[in-house]
Amino acid sequence: MGVRIEFCGEQFQAEPGRPFTIGRVGDLEIDDNPYLHRAFLVVVEEGGLWWLTNVGTTLTATVADDKGLFQAWLAPGARVPLALQHFTVWFTAGPTTYEFDLHVDEPAFTAVFEAEQDDASGQTTVGRVSFTPDQKLLVVALCEGFLRRGGGQGQVPSSAEAAERLGWTLTRFNRKLDNVCSKLADAGIRGLHGGPTKLASNRKARLVEHALSTRIVGVHDLALLPERSGVTTGAPDSAAGQGR
Repeated sequence: MGVRIEFCGEQFQAEPGRPFTIGRVGDLEIDDNPYLHRAFLVVVEEGGLWWLTNVGTTLTATVADDKGLFQAWLAPGARVPLALQHFTVWFTAGPTTYEFDLHVDEPAFTAVFEAEQDDASGQTTVGRVSFTPDQKLLVVALCEGFLRRGGGQGQVPSSAEAAERLGWTLTRFNRKLDNVCSKLADAGIRGLHGGPTKLASNRKARLVEHALSTRIVGVHDLALLPERSGVTTGAPDSAAGQGR
């Protein structure tokens, strides 16, 4: 009985009786990133269950199962039971978002339902939150670097870079980003509400983690982005009024 950790094609094994440390140093050395804690996450067996614990002081992690049925935001000091067979973990340190997988050999529970897929209409619904096509496009643009790499790690673009990618003005991009984050925050998603202690870069990183973990976007959505030809694309503001 144990947990297999997979990161960038490499596999590691956590065994009972010994905590497995993930961070800048440890059993799994993620990256030589000065923004990353030396010891950030720990996989450990306790009371017959495997747990993922955040032992860092500032960074958070997003944890989700592979069925799209469970998602948790792991703040410093928090822990979550690894009671299902497969989890994916995302976290952001500085400008980089990382992803790794956890495979539990003998999970305590088995998922029996699959998450519902979005329909083919223009609206994308996540729980009780509906996104307009422009709002969905914004999320895809923020996740593009990560989706194209196929996991492991990716860069969250600046607002100016994402706006240019979509052929939008920065003002338009920021307005739509505010709307997306407000919708999700109103639905109870933590870490997206802007304020004096939450910079826009942190908010965008949290949005990327949430979008990937809840499958708001996927590789197939890259086709929604305009071609990299220097031609301004995307719906004009008048046509995107529904996205405010």
